Amino acid sequence: MTFNRKFIKYWIPVILWMWFIFWMSTETFSSQKTASVIELILRFLAPQISPQKIDLIHAFIRKIGHIAEYYILSILLFRAFRDGSPVSWKWRWSIFAVIGVVVWAVSDEWHQSFVPTRTASVADVSVDIAGGILAQFASVFWHRCTRK
Repeated sequence: MTFNRKFIKYWIPVILWMWFIFWMSTETFSSQKTASVIELILRFLAPQISPQKIDLIHAFIRKIGHIAEYYILSILLFRAFRDGSPVSWKWRWSIFAVIGVVVWAVSDEWHQSFVPTRTASVADVSVDIAGGILAQFASVFWHRCTRK
């Protein structure tokens, strides 16, 4: 497979997902905007729900979103570093994937510091990194379960 085809196959998904994460960090997905949508859904499902429970569920959903975004990024990075190798797993690919997640998580929070309706948070970086590490534990588990 040529370099261009490998780049398209393995690195374009990473770049597109990074762009998606960047877009999710804009004002469009600020806490204030997502709160109204979550509240509307929760009030439909449970009309008597308290404002405190809505706030708690909203915060939980946002943190799960962070974990999911960076879990996927970590898997995509692992796949890109693996680059179609017949070997299913190496430490180096997992470590590089986590390093990529850390770099993108920090840069994403830095980006949010320039968005008026967003705030940069070390806690969010930690949640993002946890999602990336979780993905690599899953890849190790997958590798060990599927070895011949």
